[in-house]
Amino acid sequence: MSKKSKNTLLYVKGVCCAEEEVVVRKKLSSTDGIDQFNFNIITQRLSVTHTCPEEKIISVLDSAGFKTQRFEASVKPKYFWEKHSNLFFTTIAGSLTFLGIVLSYFGVTQSVTIVIFVAAICSGGWQIAIKAYKAALNLALDMNFLMSVATIGAVIIGEFAEAAAVIFMFSLALLLESYSIERTRNAIRSLMELSPQTASVKNGNGEITKKVEDINIGEIIIVRPGERVSLDGIITHGKTSVNESLITGESLPVFKSESDAVYAGTINGKGIVEFKVTHSYRDTKLAYITHLVEEAQSEKSQSQTFIEKFARYYTPSVVIIAILIAALPPLLFSQPFSEWFYRSLVMLVIACPCALVISTPVTIVSGITSAARNGVLIKGGRYLEEIGKISAIAIDKTGTLTEGKPKVVDVVPLNSVSNTELLRIAAAIEAKSEHPLAAAIELKAIEEDISFQDIVVHEFESFPGKGIKGVVEGKTYILGNHNFCEELQACNNQVESKLHQLENEGKTVVVIIEDNIPVGVISVVDTAREESKQAISLLHNAGIKKVIMLTGDNEATARSIAGELGIDDVRSQLLPEHKVEAINELKNIYGNVGMVGDGVNDAPALAAASIGIAMGTAGTDAAIETSNIVLMSDNLSKVSETIELSRKTLRIIKQNITIALVTKGIFLILGASGIATLWLAILADDGAALLVILNGLRLLKRNPY
Repeated sequence: MSKKSKNTLLYVKGVCCAEEEVVVRKKLSSTDGIDQFNFNIITQRLSVTHTCPEEKIISVLDSAGFKTQRFEASVKPKYFWEKHSNLFFTTIAGSLTFLGIVLSYFGVTQSVTIVIFVAAICSGGWQIAIKAYKAALNLALDMNFLMSVATIGAVIIGEFAEAAAVIFMFSLALLLESYSIERTRNAIRSLMELSPQTASVKNGNGEITKKVEDINIGEIIIVRPGERVSLDGIITHGKTSVNESLITGESLPVFKSESDAVYAGTINGKGIVEFKVTHSYRDTKLAYITHLVEEAQSEKSQSQTFIEKFARYYTPSVVIIAILIAALPPLLFSQPFSEWFYRSLVMLVIACPCALVISTPVTIVSGITSAARNGVLIKGGRYLEEIGKISAIAIDKTGTLTEGKPKVVDVVPLNSVSNTELLRIAAAIEAKSEHPLAAAIELKAIEEDISFQDIVVHEFESFPGKGIKGVVEGKTYILGNHNFCEELQACNNQVESKLHQLENEGKTVVVIIEDNIPVGVISVVDTAREESKQAISLLHNAGIKKVIMLTGDNEATARSIAGELGIDDVRSQLLPEHKVEAINELKNIYGNVGMVGDGVNDAPALAAASIGIAMGTAGTDAAIETSNIVLMSDNLSKVSETIELSRKTLRIIKQNITIALVTKGIFLILGASGIATLWLAILADDGAALLVILNGLRLLKRNPY
């Protein structure tokens, strides 16, 4: 009988570079009982699907030198020593190295200075040596192994001062890098920490305080002025304004009253409200945002993939060159072994690709985290890079460019059917639909005080992009657009004339057909969003060559909205499959094409586009899941901001790669020619690593665009 697979989240502490990540992956890949795994070097989070005991996985990773524990327990270090031990040993190593150099300068005997330098090496290098030993056992040329070999080699040829300097500077670089990367981790961690850990839950006539993980869906939570909302829910009592900038990136407070949604982590204004919990603490929008940011590294960018492949060949190549430099001149040309051996040690230091490899993931995660703070969820580094490369963008009309809250303007009965009867039947059937037009027709019936809620609709059926069907009181009704009416061959001259009149006025029409005979027409107007015109202008300013509207609406209405907003091209009367065809056609013309949408009808087109962007707050689950980027607010201007962020990220990545490669190239030449010393090589190498990390962290600024 086969064992059931189990999913476990672990926290792997101490993985500092790509070579150590390779060791982690190698150990996991060779362990029986592990089906699949995903490791994130930035968050140090390991997701494992396994049949073997969890303790076995922890033991395997511990044997490779990485402290491993369950992810739920992976909080900030609790004890002073746990948090500051590396700083202590690095400080001791630096102080002893400085003391040894000063004493040597003043002519103190070597028997004293050597002891001091050895003590410095031991203080700064004992943890590095342990990792190097375990890397050697796993046949991995990681940076700990290379630095240990360089240090031991320097000691062998009597360069104790340089050996101590190498260990101290390497230890200091690791410390500074860990602090820099921890800043990235803290930025991710801080997202979730903004959600309160407890909440005031209504209990009869009173209230009790409960941990959020103990609160069930359906319970009522009380939120007072100035407090943060603890979970997602629907307001059941009270009115207030809520600062939702954490979720949507919009700084202006949003008015909330009964039946409105509230989200964990947002800040209540001056009112007291009660809301019913709709999602557990693990399933809130804030938890979803944090999860996406944490998992973003699983979708690696092209730059990151290239650099990791490059590093796999670069390090062994430089190590081989170092061996040849140490061996060939003494063997073939009778050169001094110590001199060329020293040069080979310099080459080993240069062989560490840390600056090259770590710069890209830090930059990508910083960019993704920055976007999340501004209300934009990017599901992977690949998508952060790709959106900056698009040259054309297609945008759905209803709910994306327009408010998505259409209003009924005309109710036109045909064949002696009254306005009241027409709205009654239409509202009853539309109540089964989730289309924005359905809500408009229902609202109109309610405003006219027409009762339709008790009408029973049988055999309801939806035809995406066309209309709906239902049987009411024994009669079959179809509510559809102009094209669907013609497809059913139900249109006549009277209907055609009325439809063309309304469409030329920029209105969207719904034809009500009873047993294949048109009995009425309802026209609806959906106004453009206030920010849409500016958003289109910003897209053009960002270098987008073509902005195209894709809509299932009629051509006259579509062109009216497009002309108002400054859109370049219009594709109207499109079914979902036609939107996909339009995207593929645009990709053939423009290469990389983005698609922005919010509805079920848009999901196939979002998937077909180079980059799919969903309008998140109003967006359907299908559109959000299919897309690569989610706008948590319905602000289309976020698209151009994200394009600018992408391009800035790409610029920083290119800067970092240039810094790392140029530094490596210069010191490969200087090392081989005997000009560079060990301490100078490591200073340049680790300095470059720190520089590219800090350069990448610039994206964490509050406004990086």
